[in-house]
Amino acid sequence: MISRHGTRKVSSHRGKPGGSLWKADCVLKYRIFSGCLIGAATLLIANYLPPLGDWILLLALSCLGQLEFYELLHKSGIPNFWVIGLISGVALISATFFALGPEAGSVANAYRWENIVLLVSVMAVFIRQFPQKYNTTPIQTIACTLFGILYVPFMLNFITRLAFTWNVVTSRVVVDECGRLLILYLIIVVKCTDIGAYTVGRLFGRHKLCPRISPGKTIEGFFGGIAFALAASLLFCHFTGYQFGCELTLRLRDAIILGVLLAVAGTVGDLFESLMKRAANTKDSSTVIPGMGGVLDVIDSLLFGAPVLYAYMKVILQ
Repeated sequence: MISRHGTRKVSSHRGKPGGSLWKADCVLKYRIFSGCLIGAATLLIANYLPPLGDWILLLALSCLGQLEFYELLHKSGIPNFWVIGLISGVALISATFFALGPEAGSVANAYRWENIVLLVSVMAVFIRQFPQKYNTTPIQTIACTLFGILYVPFMLNFITRLAFTWNVVTSRVVVDECGRLLILYLIIVVKCTDIGAYTVGRLFGRHKLCPRISPGKTIEGFFGGIAFALAASLLFCHFTGYQFGCELTLRLRDAIILGVLLAVAGTVGDLFESLMKRAANTKDSSTVIPGMGGVLDVIDSLLFGAPVLYAYMKVILQ
C-alpha cells in the first residue's frame, strides 16, 4: 500500500505470520486453555463441592448470564428492568434449592414455590412499568425482562433439579452420587457436542447449517457434534455400568437416544444465543472468559440440555 508521501506502508499485521490465521490460532489457544480450566473445575465441583456451594455457584452463573443477556438487550435498543430480573432469578433458584428436602412431597412443594416466585416477578415487572413516562416500548420492555428470567435462571434451575431430586438432600448433607453423575454426564455430553462440531466443522465443513443466524456453523459440524456426543454418552454409561447411583438405570438405547437428544438441544441453545448476539450486533456476550467470550457463551447449550435430560429421566426412566 502506497502512502500519500510515496512511501510503502506496511500492514499492522505484517509482523504476525498468517494475519487472520495467526489471530485464529491465538483464539484457539485461549479457548483450549480456558476449556481445560473449566473442565478441571467441573471435575472438582462434581466430586467435592458441598450442596451449599452448588447453590452459590448456580446463583453466580445465573446472575452473570442474566447480566449478559440484559446487556445484549441494551445493545439492541430494548430497555429492561435488569434489577428485577436478577432478584427474580436468585429467588427462583433459591426456592427450588431450599424447598427440596427429605420430606415426602418436597418436589411438589418446590414447584409451588417456583410458581409463587414467577407470579410475583410478573406482577413486579408490570408495576415497575407504570411510572415509565418516556418509555416508548413498554411491551418490549416487559416481555424481554420476563424472558430474561425464563431464559437463564428458569432453564438453569433444571440443573438444581437434576442434582437434588432423586435421593433428595438439603444443604446440611453431601450431594448424593446420582445427582453428581447426572450433572457430570450432562456437561460432558453437551460440551463434547461443541468440541465435535467445532473440530469437524473446521476440518470438513463445506455446507452452512444456518447462515442467517450463525455463518460459522456447518451441517458437517452439526453431525460431527452428534457423533462426539453419542460417543461420550456411550463411554460414560459404559464406565458407570449404566447406573447413576439411584433408581435411574439406563439401557443401551437410552444412552443412544440421550446422546442424540442432548446434542440437538445443545445446538439449538447455541443457535438461539447466536440469534440474540446477531440482533445485538456483537460477537460474544462478554469477554470474561478468554477465547470463549462470556458466561452465556459457555452455558447456552447447557440451558437447553438440562431440561431435556431432566424430562427424559422423569418421564421415560423413573
